[in-house]
Amino acid sequence: MDRDESILSMRPEIVQTQTGGSISAEELFQNITLRPILKGQNDLLLALFDAYVVAHKGVFNRLALERKGAYIDAAVQKDVAFRNTLKGIVIGQMTSKEFKHYGENSASYNKRISSMIKERFKSQIQLLGQH
Repeated sequence: MDRDESILSMRPEIVQTQTGGSISAEELFQNITLRPILKGQNDLLLALFDAYVVAHKGVFNRLALERKGAYIDAAVQKDVAFRNTLKGIVIGQMTSKEFKHYGENSASYNKRISSMIKERFKSQIQLLGQH
C-alpha cells in the first residue's frame, strides 16, 4: 500500500449533505478532503491548542467563556507560527493529488482551513486548555 492509499484508508468518513444547487470545486474539496482530515486530526489539533495555551502562560484558562472565542480567533489569525503549524497538520494528511489541487488555490484553502479550525475549537471549547 502506498502513502496515498494509507492516508485515505485512515480518514474518517463524513456523511455529505448536499441540498440542491451546484457545488463549487472549493466546497467539494472542503467536504471531501478538508472536513475528513480535520475530523481525523481533531485530537492532535486540540493537543496543539493546549500546548499553545501553556506556552502563553495559561491566559486562555482565566478568560470568561465569551472571551475565549475571541482568544481562539486571535491565536489562529495573528500568530503566524501557530497558524502555519495547524495548516501543516492538515496539509500533511493530503494525498499527492489533493496537495496538487490545494496548491492551485492555496490562499483560498488556507482561509477555509483557518476558519474551519477556529469553528472546531469553538465547538469544543470545554475541552480546550485543560492540560
